Amino acid sequence: MEKAQVTDAERTRALGLSTIAFTACFAVWTIFSIIGVEIKAELGLNEFEFGLLVATPILTGSLTRLILGVWTEKYGGRIVFTTQMLLTAAATWMLTWASSYTMYLVAALGIGLAGGSFIIGVAYVSRWYDAGRQGTALGIFGAGNVGAAVTKFVAPFVMVALGWQGVAHVWAAALALMAVVFYLFAKDDPALVARRKSGAKAPSLAEQFAPLQNLQVWRFSLYYFFVFGAFVALALWMPHYLVDVYNHDIRTAGMSAAAFSLSASLFRAYGGHLSDRFGARAVMYWTFGFSLILLFMLSYPPTDYVIQGKDGPIAFSTEMGQWPFVITLFVLGFFMSLGKAAVFKHIPVYYPGHVGAVGGLVGMIGGLGGFVLPIAFGALLDLTGIYTSCFALLFVIVAISLAWMHLSIRAMERGAQGAALDELPQLPEMQEIHHANQQARTRVLDEWNPEDKTFWEDKGRRIARRNLWISIPALLLAFSVWMVWSVVVARLPAIGFDFTPGELFWLAALPGLSGATLRIFYSFMVPIFGGRLWTTLSTASLLLPAMGIGYAVQNPETPYLIFLVLALLCGFGGGNFASSMANIAFFFPKAEKGNALALNAGLGNLGVSVMQFLVPLVITAGVFGALGGQPQTMSDGGQLWMQNAGFVWVPFIIAATIAAWVGMNDIADAKASFKEQAIIFSRKHNWIMCVLYTGTFGSFIGYSAGFPLLTKLQFPDVNALQFVFLGPLVGALSRAGTGWVSDKFGGGRVTFWTFLGMIVAVLGVIFFLGIKEQPGAFWGFFASFMALFFLTGIGNASTFQMIPAIMAREIPRLMPELDGGALRRQAERESAAIIAFTSAIAAYGAFFIPKAYGTSIAMTGGPVAALWGFLGFYAICVALTWAYYTRPGGLLAHDRAGPAAPAISAA
Repeated sequence: MEKAQVTDAERTRALGLSTIAFTACFAVWTIFSIIGVEIKAELGLNEFEFGLLVATPILTGSLTRLILGVWTEKYGGRIVFTTQMLLTAAATWMLTWASSYTMYLVAALGIGLAGGSFIIGVAYVSRWYDAGRQGTALGIFGAGNVGAAVTKFVAPFVMVALGWQGVAHVWAAALALMAVVFYLFAKDDPALVARRKSGAKAPSLAEQFAPLQNLQVWRFSLYYFFVFGAFVALALWMPHYLVDVYNHDIRTAGMSAAAFSLSASLFRAYGGHLSDRFGARAVMYWTFGFSLILLFMLSYPPTDYVIQGKDGPIAFSTEMGQWPFVITLFVLGFFMSLGKAAVFKHIPVYYPGHVGAVGGLVGMIGGLGGFVLPIAFGALLDLTGIYTSCFALLFVIVAISLAWMHLSIRAMERGAQGAALDELPQLPEMQEIHHANQQARTRVLDEWNPEDKTFWEDKGRRIARRNLWISIPALLLAFSVWMVWSVVVARLPAIGFDFTPGELFWLAALPGLSGATLRIFYSFMVPIFGGRLWTTLSTASLLLPAMGIGYAVQNPETPYLIFLVLALLCGFGGGNFASSMANIAFFFPKAEKGNALALNAGLGNLGVSVMQFLVPLVITAGVFGALGGQPQTMSDGGQLWMQNAGFVWVPFIIAATIAAWVGMNDIADAKASFKEQAIIFSRKHNWIMCVLYTGTFGSFIGYSAGFPLLTKLQFPDVNALQFVFLGPLVGALSRAGTGWVSDKFGGGRVTFWTFLGMIVAVLGVIFFLGIKEQPGAFWGFFASFMALFFLTGIGNASTFQMIPAIMAREIPRLMPELDGGALRRQAERESAAIIAFTSAIAAYGAFFIPKAYGTSIAMTGGPVAALWGFLGFYAICVALTWAYYTRPGGLLAHDRAGPAAPAISAA
């Protein structure tokens, strides 16, 4: 498919309109850097709250870049750019309607759409230029970052005349006008026009996301995290910094900070020209090298020295004055602008068919730097009391980026010999696009047939077990972070947080809600991205809630909304289960699949118990010293380091992330698009198993989330935190240790008897709650719950053993046209997808069970009504298991270990 011929005038129009539109969007995106100072004083915000406010638009702008890039590839920049500007203008106007800090944050999320404009413009502009001129063109477009300087130059004067509300109105009106102008005068890009004429379909999501598996894409993302993310962060932070450090008024601070924004924007066009002429590698070396020097100078705090001389003490001090500071910042901005152009020089040439997805990811990570770094700046300032700590953090990021880039280049050079070394291009990553699209596949298993006994014994078992034993600790950490609120909420009132029981139950329940929802999406990620990459990314994502909790709990003035957001982010841990189970299911043969999944899930579930045992210990001591912050004083005079509930997981998460990337594998024939996996939604047994697994795993995770707070409320004289970890421990170990039972006797039978046992156990809980004032009632209540946890573990293993057995019988009937290897792969693919999807639905138990307790207590004064509801649900599960699977003639009536099932093997 060839592009339509375009003229220089059309190229210039596309570039000019896009640059002006991006400038307007960027001016709106950084609006809080000026009006935020007045809003801070108006609302009396502390440093953390102010940092969160100015960073919130950056979060939306960053997260939307990936999907906006994909939409631009599919629908074209003209319609996507126009729509994005109109929505942003509406959100900016509505900012003036806000009346509370919460409403300001909500409006800020809408304003953040402005930041997504960058990737729309990159995808749109790159299609008008050939590879030899794309660097310069994208550099000119990227100079639209100067919108930040426009805001700093102009907004202070508008604010003095019209108030901060006037700034919002003027900026919103200007952006809406720009949207209309762009729609009327811009044209569809030539690639989109050619595709429409040819009738070709737009690339699928799987096709667009495929390059994101390449490590160099994530390396580019780290570069952009500094050159762009730090630029945005400093643009937001500097007015506040200058007011506090140099005692400027807001107008002078805005003008001084604008010098940095100006240099970090306008010279981007020059950076594109230099990248075209000298190569992006050389420009990146200049950027990182000079940035290291400049950041070292900026990070050095004012210091007094005393030297013992021969005639007595000699005292002197060092401090960077106001104008040297502004000049140094200007020079830093210059080199950051060169780096921004150099990073995006690579993408349209290196990934010409995936500019939207790759550029969207790189832009998203860079934009997230603009969100994360202002919060980190505020946290470091609160922690150290040193204003220059923000530059010290950037110094560390640049040092890591430079080292990684240099080591990557050296590794590439060592792989070249003789004349080949002399012929290397300026862009080291662009050796004929990795030699005609040949990517290093050392971690991809091109052939994988675990049902072949010879293959399995020779090498399959060893590889599968290695992936399993890396997956287990990663999943354990995911469960620990997911359920950490179940312990934290029980101690928040003791350290000064004035939350009602209802609000506390919401905090305990929300991770379950978000985790379950994320599982629906995570269910389909492994066949799209590969198990190795997705496990690495999903494990690393746990750092956000872990570190966020560590900072938020240190200040009793932290708004409840912040805790709600952090509770939702803990759902990242819950989502990991779906992708982890789907990934491990591909590695093992049917005869060992039940035990492997039981080990992965059971020992992963153990994270709940580990968390409920470890957190009460680590919050009683300053484990991290000064780095961990000061303790909180309780109402009884004692001290707690509640922040350790989040910080304790950070080093382990980092280690597990590295282990997943280094040690895990992808299975080539396990790849599948969402469309191929979506066939499970038409399978009746998918929905039946969703109900049954909700009864087992939904009960386990829901009881784990609600057990600590329920026990504390019903038996206030008992130190519940000493015992509650035993419930998840029993459930996790029973799941890990009973997978063989289902492999031997059949998952259907085990599930049927498990639900009958759970009904009896719930009756025991109800009975002992009815006599809770009598001696020994607590121990009866506790023993009944231990039985419940034990039975949920058995049921978790048995239901997952059922799924491959069911699909082994159903696929030959439903798809008789398949045979041999195709039949086996289809059954495995659907089994993995159903396992992941049922885990997503069942995870809602983590929300509904704690919420049911809270609702029952609010309406009836006790939790018994909720327990009767659970009992009725288990009765339904008993009926479904018998009717479909274990009755005479049922699908699994004769299910035993392997031999009874129809064989599905490679041809």
